Amino acid sequence: MPVPDFDAQAFLDSSGVEQTIVRYARGEMVFSQGDVAGHVLYIQTGGIKLSVLSKTGREAVVAMLGPGDFFGEGCLASQPIRMGGATAITPSTILHIEKGAMVRLLRKQHAMSDRFISHMLARNIRIEEDLIHQLFNSSEKRLARALLLLARYGKQSRPIRVVPAISQDTLADMVGTTRSRIHFFLNKFKKLGFIEYDGTLPLKINSSLLSVVLHD
Repeated sequence: MPVPDFDAQAFLDSSGVEQTIVRYARGEMVFSQGDVAGHVLYIQTGGIKLSVLSKTGREAVVAMLGPGDFFGEGCLASQPIRMGGATAITPSTILHIEKGAMVRLLRKQHAMSDRFISHMLARNIRIEEDLIHQLFNSSEKRLARALLLLARYGKQSRPIRVVPAISQDTLADMVGTTRSRIHFFLNKFKKLGFIEYDGTLPLKINSSLLSVVLHD
């Protein structure tokens, strides 16, 4: 389901709500699981990986987000601590909006509130679809879907072709398979003309990659 067009930046700028801009390097933690949840965050540029850690320390990737996405919104529902972690997968610029300021903004700006809710519902539906895909489809299809989502297919009318330079280990965590399988499928996609890949990330994808996801 495509995320509705939503110029959140314009709303935030016109509202006068206080924002703190923070820049993160690739691999830097935005917040950790268990941190106090006091801010809503908005991605201006870059990409963010949301993940959770089990008691044994195993990481599961929940979602990959990009420019125009909010995250950390659990604090608006009185979530006292972060239930998972957020890590920059590329150099990223993130707006931090204090919880109280965001609550006041949503109460005051009804148009902002309506679009924010629609935006978050659409994003959560996408995450649910990712989880269903994880349960019922092959690792090859899951990788194809992950690459398409990273390229923002379904997010905007003209998706980017370049997938961010994330590691094969991160792709393996997203897909729920091994690094060696990721390497195998990337080379397979290259031979079939689905991607342009020289053995290292970033890579470029072609729309023909959709056939992997759509094929039964």
